[in-house]
Amino acid sequence: RSNPATYTGLFNDIRELMASTRDASLRGYNAGRFSFNVRGGRCEACSGDGIIKIEMHFLPDVYVPCEVCKGRRYNRETLEVKYKGKTIFDVLDMSVAEAVEFFQNLPSLKRYLDTLNQVGLDYIKLGQPSTQLSGGERQRIIISSALAQQPQLLIVDEPTTGLDPEERIRFRNLLTQVSGNDTTIILSTH
Repeated sequence: RSNPATYTGLFNDIRELMASTRDASLRGYNAGRFSFNVRGGRCEACSGDGIIKIEMHFLPDVYVPCEVCKGRRYNRETLEVKYKGKTIFDVLDMSVAEAVEFFQNLPSLKRYLDTLNQVGLDYIKLGQPSTQLSGGERQRIIISSALAQQPQLLIVDEPTTGLDPEERIRFRNLLTQVSGNDTTIILSTH
């Protein structure tokens, strides 16, 4: 169930933002309504997964999009609430690059999105399941989440494992930039 938005903490801010809309207020929806993990706003047919598992005897299980929500994870009422014309599903379906532009006037979201963008993850979707991410992508999400918190001290062990040479250069440049912003970085590599 985890994804880049949940891992970085962006999902909490996005849910709060959706709950602050006029439509959500009129309907009495709070931020919990926009979680696919709890009853209320999620699609109950798939329990907010967006997919249904079909057990195949003697074969690997098959996963198909939920017929009720069409893979959107939320019920119809929740998807009627929009922020700047986008539903919660539309927001989670945005790439990081699209979200940087969409949320450019919201500093609390933009800081995390900018960091994801800086580590080269501009192409992943905010709601992309973590099972669909490579090891290097997951590692960069972890690192970007830590960097977005603007720590005074950051200890990183083997940060470039799973990264290709181009991404290693990009990561090294990012660490150089961050270390100039009052952050001390201790880096361990072999």
